[in-house]
Amino acid sequence: MSQKVDYKSAGVDIDAGNKAVELMKEYVKSTWGPEVLADLGGFGGFFSLNMGKFNISKFKNPVLVAGTDGVGTKLKVASMADKHDTVGIDAVAMCVNDILVCGAAPLFFLDYIAVGKMNPEKVALIVKGISEGCREAGCALIGGETAEMPGMYDEDEYDIAGFAVGIVEREKIIDGSSIKPGDLIIGLGSSGLHSNGYSLVRKILFEIHGYDVDTYISDLGCTIAEEILKPTKIYVSSVLRVLDEVSISGMAHITGGGLIENLIRILPEGCRAIINGGSWERPVVFDWIKKLGNVDDHEMHRTFNNGIGLVLIVNARDGDKTLDLLKKYGEKAFNIGRIVSGEKGVEII
Repeated sequence: MSQKVDYKSAGVDIDAGNKAVELMKEYVKSTWGPEVLADLGGFGGFFSLNMGKFNISKFKNPVLVAGTDGVGTKLKVASMADKHDTVGIDAVAMCVNDILVCGAAPLFFLDYIAVGKMNPEKVALIVKGISEGCREAGCALIGGETAEMPGMYDEDEYDIAGFAVGIVEREKIIDGSSIKPGDLIIGLGSSGLHSNGYSLVRKILFEIHGYDVDTYISDLGCTIAEEILKPTKIYVSSVLRVLDEVSISGMAHITGGGLIENLIRILPEGCRAIINGGSWERPVVFDWIKKLGNVDDHEMHRTFNNGIGLVLIVNARDGDKTLDLLKKYGEKAFNIGRIVSGEKGVEII
């Protein structure tokens, strides 16, 4: 007689999955307004466009903007430190900042979490972070998926991805096409590494130098885990308020590829960005990593944000006003360069 097996013996615990859903409910519902019509656990999330702060009647020609991303190998560090309550913020930030640069206000977010073995408490902590990110971005977490995948991931491993949907008036879409020589480049300060370059960081810190995540680093004033698990900054609230008062020609989210690879994506032909590399406050962590890994300047600039998480391009006459507004709304903002005539590209001097 063959051995009797069930789904749990194959590595998937349905009861643990149900417990995770129960534990995360309060966090998810904390992001909801009257526009969210579905309860957690349904087959889809429902979001009304005729209720709440984004009533579609306020728009003449509304356009939906969507973006998707993940957290990458920063999750490895979270697992090493057994700290899982902030990486969800990273997942939200990577998506909402991407659609923000088009001028879109985020409406809702959905997540996907894949785990090697279902740990309800750990999953609830991840979703707690996702919910916190959604509240900060002013959007609703209307659904998601948690998949237990034994054989695909080790028991303690997991991955997070998600996507955000936002809305913008068609005539107000920001695509960089109006950027012109003479415009100013304004950089918004980052909170640290954000969610890019972690494969290089892990190689330098843990493989080459053999550090532990709990090692206290005097130069940083904290442990390695405390520094490199700082969540990605969400710029939605401040930038949307600036957009109400200033015309912005272009925006770029400075993620993988740094200033060099991301800013060029929005430049029209004949426009060249000249960046003054010493014009902003650079968090200590970047110089520390550069020194430890003997990383050259070019590699630093195309791998990390180096202290600038978002870039705005504005008419020179609006430069001071934009800087003042950003600082008023709590951002560290710097005039970091200008647009000149020339071959399309980014030059850091």
